[in-house]
Amino acid sequence: MLARLLGRYLRPHWPLLVAVGIFQLAQSLASLYLPSLNADIIDQGVAKGDIDYIFSTGAMMLGVTLIQVVCAISAVYFGARSAMLLGRDLRGAVFGKVSEFSEREVSKFGAPSLITRSTNDVQQVQMVVLMMCTLFVSAPILAVGGVIMALREDPGLSWLMGVSIPILLVGLGLIIVRMMPLFQSMQKRIDNVNRVLREQLTGIRVVRAFVREDVETKRFADANAELTDVALKVGKLFALMFPMVMLVLNVSSVAVIWFGGLRVDSGEIEVGTLMAFLQYLMQILMAVMMATFMAVMLPRAAVSADRIGEVLETESSVVPPSNPVTELHESGTVELLDTSFAYPGAEESVLHNISFRVQPGTTTAIIGSTGSGKTTLVNMLPRLFDATGGSVLVDGVDVRELDPDLLWSRIGIVPQKPYLFSGTVASNLRYGRPEATDEELWEALEVAQAAGFVRRMEDGLESSIAQGGTNVSGGQRQRLAIARALVKRPEIYVFDDSFSALDSATDARLRAALTSERADATRIIVAQRVSSIIDADQIIVLEHGRIVGMGTHDELLETSETYAEIVSSQLTAEEAA
Repeated sequence: MLARLLGRYLRPHWPLLVAVGIFQLAQSLASLYLPSLNADIIDQGVAKGDIDYIFSTGAMMLGVTLIQVVCAISAVYFGARSAMLLGRDLRGAVFGKVSEFSEREVSKFGAPSLITRSTNDVQQVQMVVLMMCTLFVSAPILAVGGVIMALREDPGLSWLMGVSIPILLVGLGLIIVRMMPLFQSMQKRIDNVNRVLREQLTGIRVVRAFVREDVETKRFADANAELTDVALKVGKLFALMFPMVMLVLNVSSVAVIWFGGLRVDSGEIEVGTLMAFLQYLMQILMAVMMATFMAVMLPRAAVSADRIGEVLETESSVVPPSNPVTELHESGTVELLDTSFAYPGAEESVLHNISFRVQPGTTTAIIGSTGSGKTTLVNMLPRLFDATGGSVLVDGVDVRELDPDLLWSRIGIVPQKPYLFSGTVASNLRYGRPEATDEELWEALEVAQAAGFVRRMEDGLESSIAQGGTNVSGGQRQRLAIARALVKRPEIYVFDDSFSALDSATDARLRAALTSERADATRIIVAQRVSSIIDADQIIVLEHGRIVGMGTHDELLETSETYAEIVSSQLTAEEAA
């Protein structure tokens, strides 16, 4: 998967990679040339006392060094740019894919895991690309070139390379093999830390209300300790790696000087040749170490790439139509025909053979006990889920055949848990229709019974809203979410238990204003409170995912035992009548 990701997302940046290759090649050749010049200075200049030769060759070494530095800086610059662009493209691809997911896929991965995959996992792949551009390109050139140049200087000491290089490779290989499973475990434990932290931040009020700070602190400490344990094991292996590399390097240096000194003493080689051979051996071993360090990075990057690829290769269960319908001739009609829905792997369907029709300009209410399938039913209208049986029609066309943008423009949904984005009151209200004027915003706020408290805010429409709307009360958040849907002015409004946080008086005023100001729109209301739906044109009673009653309030009191029980549990006989 890592190779496929790199091939796909680095291909557009190939000019940068070519530049990296050219500069790394030039830098490596300069590095290989310097020991040879150093040997010449010692053998031809120092040994013979030729000052002119020392200065001329030294100047040449300075020039080569300057070229090496410039090429190294350029290679790192272009390599870093390639890696950052790859990270940008990968994050964009993951975000784009996740935004296409239905609630089914989001639930499958979980929000904390998706966050980790688009941040930490992308960072691991990004880092390995940076290391490849800065180390992996030059390592083989230095290793192969170093062997050639070392043999050119003195073949008699070549056996030292044949001993030291395999020892270094075997030692580092054993460490890498132990690191690979630890990297896999580390990414999962990062997911777990993110999950626990996200739960605690989101549910901080619940934590404090139940005085569970100590329990949650211990929960986070346990998740944190698990991640720390794995990180320490990886750190210990890293700590073992560098002393081992330095041991091999130093022992090899001593061996070269020892055996090379014997050859210098016997007159077989010059001192400069010995120094050059030593430098080439160090370059070879450092190249092997760099390549091995890359090999250490690759397993973790491969794990991260697999996790990213899993997201990118997951197809949404809500698939856009190949030939979408882009025009509708009706306005606001909703119909379900023998519709069923079951979650993947579930033993039983959530909804069974649901059929009803909603006419434009009418109010249809859906009521039932907790878990009866009310929210699942309305979530099929904007295709947050797709029906697993039967059809859901909007304006006479199956929603699976409609252009998604056209479908979403027709429906304004206020979810069961309203969510506001960080920004201002105005930016939240304009979320569905950016071109809405201030007058239209105030009109929607009036209908939603939210104009009063917005006027009392210090900056009115420009008052700040915290992420999630945590700086306003639950009822205010609910009314702002309703106003946001009203600003959009769709043909179909879906209120998923959206009046539950409102008192009865505000609820009644809001419904009256909604019926008056949006008389031509279709209104679908999911409710727990009978008083919120008593005047609906049509009430659908759900129980265990099946329709057990349908009609007006008065009709259902006569024909539906389930509805009559719900009414009697909430209203007196006089109120019900």
